[in-house]
Amino acid sequence: MTTLTMTQRTTAATLALALGAALIVTSAPASAAGDKMAGQEKCFGVSLKGKNDCKAGAGTTCAGTSKVDYQGNSFKLVPAGTCEKTASKTSTTGFGQLKEFSANKT
Repeated sequence: MTTLTMTQRTTAATLALALGAALIVTSAPASAAGDKMAGQEKCFGVSLKGKNDCKAGAGTTCAGTSKVDYQGNSFKLVPAGTCEKTASKTSTTGFGQLKEFSANKT
């Protein structure tokens, strides 16, 4: 059996605490994103130019990248149950949709 010096024990304890802290910090953003989605749904075709929450089609990255108002392949988070009651000038139904769609020209 190996006997550890006080320095080795302190180093081992410090490493264990650092690893624990790193694991806690890396799990925090995932739960924050889940909280944002709670009670909300993605509503395509209702965001204004540059005001989308995410997904704005080919050639764009994410939030704030929609190129036109009511873009059919970009979404805005809205309270659950309200998407299909929210006006959209490019949707065939005239309202937001729960799935991406090809927008009608306005």
